[in-house]
Amino acid sequence: MDIKTEIHQMGAQALTAARALNNLDTDTKNAILLAMADGLLANTSAILDANAKDIQAAGENGLTDAMIDRLRLDEKRVESIADGIRQVAALPDPVGQIMDEWERPNGLKIQQKRVPIGVIGIIYESRPNVTSDAAVLCFKTGNATILRGGKEAIHSNRAIADALQSGGASAGLPPHSIQLIPFTDRESVQHMAEMDQYLDLIIPRGGAGLIEAVVSMARMPVIKHYDGICHVFIDKAADPQMAIEITVNSKTQKPSVCNALETLLVHREIAKEMLPNIAAALIEKGVELRGDEATCVILGDKAKPATDADWTTEYLDLILAVKIVDDVDAAITHINHYGSHHTDCIVTADDGAAERFQAQIDSAAVFHNTSTRFADGEEFGFGAEIGISTDKLHARGPMALRELTSYKYLVKGTGQLK
Repeated sequence: MDIKTEIHQMGAQALTAARALNNLDTDTKNAILLAMADGLLANTSAILDANAKDIQAAGENGLTDAMIDRLRLDEKRVESIADGIRQVAALPDPVGQIMDEWERPNGLKIQQKRVPIGVIGIIYESRPNVTSDAAVLCFKTGNATILRGGKEAIHSNRAIADALQSGGASAGLPPHSIQLIPFTDRESVQHMAEMDQYLDLIIPRGGAGLIEAVVSMARMPVIKHYDGICHVFIDKAADPQMAIEITVNSKTQKPSVCNALETLLVHREIAKEMLPNIAAALIEKGVELRGDEATCVILGDKAKPATDADWTTEYLDLILAVKIVDDVDAAITHINHYGSHHTDCIVTADDGAAERFQAQIDSAAVFHNTSTRFADGEEFGFGAEIGISTDKLHARGPMALRELTSYKYLVKGTGQLK
């Protein structure tokens, strides 16, 4: 069977599964999710053996330490994935929720009701925990899932998907509810993107090249999860210690993720005073600084000269671009021009400056006096997430259960005629 035929077969199977999922009530879905968590833990040894193959290949292929860390699993991380499934089981089920209802003058009663989207295709890179997060969130909302992970995590992804499907099956999970494309040929992305007779939505997570390729080929709606070129702006009214702590945490707490800080902007009036202390704290954590001309004048050999590419680069590593700007308006202009509309933060005690920043930054999440690392579905109280949508329609920001539903109108009459 060739790749196209196999993927289309998976699409047909997913459509059948989605119709079966639509008949499951919340209690049944939650019981299946708990069985998935148990199945994952029961297969920990197999998952870690598969992950070891991916880690070995990653080292041989020269992946960075940060990328390998994103890929690595151990018993604690597998337990964390299982805990995440249990958290999703404990969350309210949005499916069936009446969003609005009203009665027309002619007596028609109208309800707007949340329903599953149907079949969702998810294309992602590197992180094997996404296999579980995506599958269980889609399942909780009654959607069948076709997953296509990156080659770096292919063995891990297969093991996790198999554990979820087999564990869930013991509690009544319909066959083919969770399917993983077992190969990583680029051709598979094209066939998924063109399979609009089966897929209702496709969600690409990864670099700009992957997302642009999917958008250019897709025959169904796409929700994009673009780069996380996140900024922190240190305003002239910032508390110095808070500025250091937020910058260091945003950059170094986990540099390999999309909500990590990539560009630091500093108000010109306080740059000479505050920037050396911020830089020292970052360098102590192993961060390489790349600064504009004004930054390099202040920091000397502690910063390398930045290029234009540094303002649009998602490093996912201990590298940080630094620029001195004239004021909050200059920071806003820089971020809206160079940013990826993901997450940006202002550190300031000036509420007026913060309000202007939050109103004018065109990003999914705009923070005031807190780490960018909080741009996360779990931190927002949503449980696990599919990712951070940088789109404006139909989902924006952390994409969790509600964002994986659509709605329909239920209209009840008593014989009214137009």
